Amino acid sequence: MSPRTARAYREGITRFLAHAQSRAVNLLRPARDAGAIYVRSLETEGLKPSSVRVHLASVRALFRALRWAGVTEADPFADARPAKDKVAAWDKRSPYTEDEVQALLQHAPLRDQVLILLCAHGGLRISEALMLRWEEVEGQALLVSQGKGGKSRRVMLSGTLAAALADFRQQGATDAVIGGTQEASRKRLARIARLAGVRSKGFHAFRHYAGTRIAGALGLEDAARHLGHSSIETTRVYAKWADTSLSNALRDW
Repeated sequence: MSPRTARAYREGITRFLAHAQSRAVNLLRPARDAGAIYVRSLETEGLKPSSVRVHLASVRALFRALRWAGVTEADPFADARPAKDKVAAWDKRSPYTEDEVQALLQHAPLRDQVLILLCAHGGLRISEALMLRWEEVEGQALLVSQGKGGKSRRVMLSGTLAAALADFRQQGATDAVIGGTQEASRKRLARIARLAGVRSKGFHAFRHYAGTRIAGALGLEDAARHLGHSSIETTRVYAKWADTSLSNALRDW
């Protein structure tokens, strides 16, 4: 379990214990509807379905531990389900626009220009970009050796990214191209976004920008290959952002 997940679980369990205390929920002999009531209370507080799922996972882990310890046989969250998310998947993956990317690049120092381009042109995840080493930059391509799920892939460079990498390398390269932590990188991006007058959507929106642009120009198969998706169904969400045929047709009505 990653430190981030462990922290989310701790927060989820702490929140549930506070709920249980305020509602006089018996942890060893909870009512059959205790799980459903807790989920509805989270939704009433305005938590998003994704956040409710995280809290639900944490309390399920708590009761698994209690059952393992032999102190209860209760499983009040076995059938508890959060309400269906009404926000479509593509609306959660809103990419940066071309104007936003260019504005961010104009206000970023060279190191952060390279980081932005690795994500926006190379389609790298922020974790992949930060772990990239100079020995993995090979001419007009780079090797992502520590991708999601331990997979590796070869990524072609755009002309802009290749030029930025060459300029940055001349400044005195270390083993890592970017290095540093995700937290520090996000803080730098937030500052750059304020200077550029752009709403920061995080680094993953750059990857969505890459997927959208390639899907629109070359098609879903090329976008899937560039992003390292094992299934084209994962890439299909970018078709919504890349498809301008309907808006173009309506414009002429």
